Amino acid sequence: MRLLACLAATAALASAAAAQDRPANELRIGYLNTTTGSGALLGRHLENGWKLGLAHEGWAKDGDALGGVPTRIFYADDQTRPETGLKEVEKFLKSDKVQIVAGIIWSNVIMSVQKPVFDAKAMLLSTNAGPSPLAGPLCNPLFVSSSFYNEGNSEALGEIANKDGSKSAVLMAPNYQGGKDMLAGFESTYRGKIVETILFKLGESDFQADLSKLRASRAESLAVFAPGAMGVAFIKQWTASGLGRQVKLYSINTIDNMSLPAVGEAALGAVEAHHWTPDLDNAKNKRFVRDYVAKFGHLPSHLAAAAYDAPGLIAAGIKAAGGKTDDMAAVARAIRKSTFESPRGTLRYNVNGFLIQPYWRVEVMKGSDGKAAIKAVERLGERTDPHWQKCPADKRV
Repeated sequence: MRLLACLAATAALASAAAAQDRPANELRIGYLNTTTGSGALLGRHLENGWKLGLAHEGWAKDGDALGGVPTRIFYADDQTRPETGLKEVEKFLKSDKVQIVAGIIWSNVIMSVQKPVFDAKAMLLSTNAGPSPLAGPLCNPLFVSSSFYNEGNSEALGEIANKDGSKSAVLMAPNYQGGKDMLAGFESTYRGKIVETILFKLGESDFQADLSKLRASRAESLAVFAPGAMGVAFIKQWTASGLGRQVKLYSINTIDNMSLPAVGEAALGAVEAHHWTPDLDNAKNKRFVRDYVAKFGHLPSHLAAAAYDAPGLIAAGIKAAGGKTDDMAAVARAIRKSTFESPRGTLRYNVNGFLIQPYWRVEVMKGSDGKAAIKAVERLGERTDPHWQKCPADKRV
């Protein structure tokens, strides 16, 4: 904790000097991602979506314009560690003199960097992480999300489980801010009995003991959040255990187009709630999926879709602010007051910078080619995060 406080103070002190040394009328963006370790699979999709979004805005290299302003982009790897993420953001702010910090997969990482970013009067644009404190008491007019609030998918999933008649469930997630938010969302809407809650280590790959607890619980259902490589390991062990014959599997960002190629038919029958799938029928989504597959050779995920939207939001915000790069609050305000076309449809913002967006019931079934595929089968309607009323009035936009 002492290290985090020290680095945060250093970033705040550096912000004034950074603004003085930055070239006039140049936009600088620091993109914080996870490119090594167990989170690298997620990071690859996040960066692919971001770079395709840049390409669709006409940006290919440093010096090209984004929103009509010459733009430089800096990249860093947080290694799934809050202290590493904070150190990299301190460099973004002090040495690279960025006005925007974007990216960020993990909720514990974004919670460690949000204060120094805001203290530096920079904009924080999350392309994935959506922790509940940033939606509520720690909300800030310099924050914008292109993704979702953490509980959105799991709240919708709890309602799906109710509709399916589930009477009892075990919950599983990694033990960090994002995992706890995901499970809280499911609990807030699920009407059945929560038999047990299992919190495992972030990056876990051995779930045998947890599956034994599930078997002993005799619960009807399992709601599990295990993103990326954790999800691949979990689904393989789940299949080997044979528990799928007794327990209904509800996936929270566990089975998606990042993990599905590795688990294949083992995922058949799983149910998930989601805010995006590749088969959504709108022009923006068709272009996104077509160009993504052509460029990267595989289907995109929800991480790629949310990251894809971010460059367009930045460009629109810069244009609305008259091309000025010295007032990121004005840029963030312009984004938050807008509606925009996304692969998810036409979206708008809540007063805390999080999106109000529709969700779908999603199922894993065999596609026309006989392979496991993720399909949206029912639109569930829009969801608004429950935390915005805790956002102080002077921080709302």
